[in-house]
Amino acid sequence: MLSVVIPTFEAAEALAATMGAFGEAGAAGIALEVVVVDAGSTDGTPELAGRLGARLITAERSRGAQLAAGAAAAGGAWLLFLHADTTPGPGWAAEVARFMADPANLRRAAAFRFALDDAGRRARRLEAAVAWRCRVLALPYGDQGLLISRVFYRELGGFRPIPLMEDVDLVRRIGRRRLAFLDARAVTSAARYREAGYVRRSLRNLACLALYFLGLPPRLIARLYA
Repeated sequence: MLSVVIPTFEAAEALAATMGAFGEAGAAGIALEVVVVDAGSTDGTPELAGRLGARLITAERSRGAQLAAGAAAAGGAWLLFLHADTTPGPGWAAEVARFMADPANLRRAAAFRFALDDAGRRARRLEAAVAWRCRVLALPYGDQGLLISRVFYRELGGFRPIPLMEDVDLVRRIGRRRLAFLDARAVTSAARYREAGYVRRSLRNLACLALYFLGLPPRLIARLYA
């Protein structure tokens, strides 16, 4: 069984579209459960998750803590961590099923290709930059999803309860040689990029990453990010 773990906070607008993509799972032979880990939403996210058939648990508002709580509650032998505003693209289930079926991947992890739901040139440029980062640095972010066996996840120590950079922290422990990229896209909402500005938000993300590599505690980086 595959457990999809989705951390949420005020995510009702995006959650329905994300979960709507899970219909592919059955055709690919995947037994699926969805675990939504909410951090006190007041916009109807918990109620929507229940209506859509997800298992709902609660955790403190910290993406690392939410992901760790979801993994602990999940029952699948494989885990797929996914942001609430990220929708797996067509063909995702076949790619995931193929990866899980290979015994060599028991101690490997995989991420989707990055894409944005924006038809503009700025989105294409950002997608190209992310593709370069993944190809050269082997560093996918959480908005590309992360597929990993429970066995490997536990051996790595799982997600640490940090408010930011929890994705980079785990990917660094996975390592380049044990990381693969699936031939399917994860389409993320571009709303935050349009609101803050593509250049400004990208530079802020890059600055936060640099501060993390320089050793600044994630809780301080989270204040700057906010």
